[in-house]
Amino acid sequence: MNKKILSAAGTLTLMAGLAACGGDEGGGGATEGILEGASITVGSKDFDEQLILGHISRLALENAGAEVTDEINTGGTDVARAALESGDIDTYWEYNGTAWISFFGETEPVPDRIEQYEVVRDRDLEENDLHWLAPSQFNNTYALAYAPEAAEDLGNPETLSDLGDLIENDPDAATLCVESEFSARDDGLPGMEEAYGYEFPDENVEELDTAVVYSATADRDPCNLGEVFSADGRVSGLDLTVLEDDEGFFPLYNASPVFTDEIFTEYGDELSEIFDPISEALTQEEMTTLNERVSVDLEQPEDAAEDWLSENGFI
Repeated sequence: MNKKILSAAGTLTLMAGLAACGGDEGGGGATEGILEGASITVGSKDFDEQLILGHISRLALENAGAEVTDEINTGGTDVARAALESGDIDTYWEYNGTAWISFFGETEPVPDRIEQYEVVRDRDLEENDLHWLAPSQFNNTYALAYAPEAAEDLGNPETLSDLGDLIENDPDAATLCVESEFSARDDGLPGMEEAYGYEFPDENVEELDTAVVYSATADRDPCNLGEVFSADGRVSGLDLTVLEDDEGFFPLYNASPVFTDEIFTEYGDELSEIFDPISEALTQEEMTTLNERVSVDLEQPEDAAEDWLSENGFI
């Protein structure tokens, strides 16, 4: 089995070198056709950012000559991970913080982006024969946010620690909208409450679909606070104030394309050549803009992905 593991320095060197191939001077041409004869099934989770990333993978692989089966929008985290482990899909983008906390049951995040990636990469390879390519620059971690109109009623909180006083002194105002995954995950609400030493009253926590959380938070109906993703375009689009994670509870959520052993063993070098420059180019600003195009401007994820890949010379 070809278990290729790069050191932190090697990963960064490779990414920097390959990123030079991804500009306007022929990134797409450099990888065009290098996967002729390959058949790869692409999946994703079921929210906007993941749909964009799924289509980025699909288009990049098709540009490289692979025959791609589109299983994008596979489902939530557990469903997508199970599909990868079973071989129903060959790849999807996963977040290293999700793997570290949710898959491996760790409780202490690693604060360095590359070190967090490396421990996840090495462990998933050893335990599950799954291969993580180089991590994205963007970090789409969890956060709590509120609308400007709620600031005075909430006491103008700036940090997650500030919510302790709100819950104690004015529990009726401490209303929170979350998606179902966040309400149950160790790296979500239960873990956050344990880390910060407070609990939202059960009757104050409303579970909603991801998209509805943002509008409900902006409208303050039915909640004053909402769970958001830090790179989601709706945060800036709705002018939400994000609370600082002053205790550093939430892990880093840089994303990597993850591949099954069967596909990576056959095409690992080619996949790194295709995806490492893409991950390097997916900065916080770039991913936030892509998310805003889809979540706020209602552009189709596949169109946003294709435009971005073309504009950056990847296809």
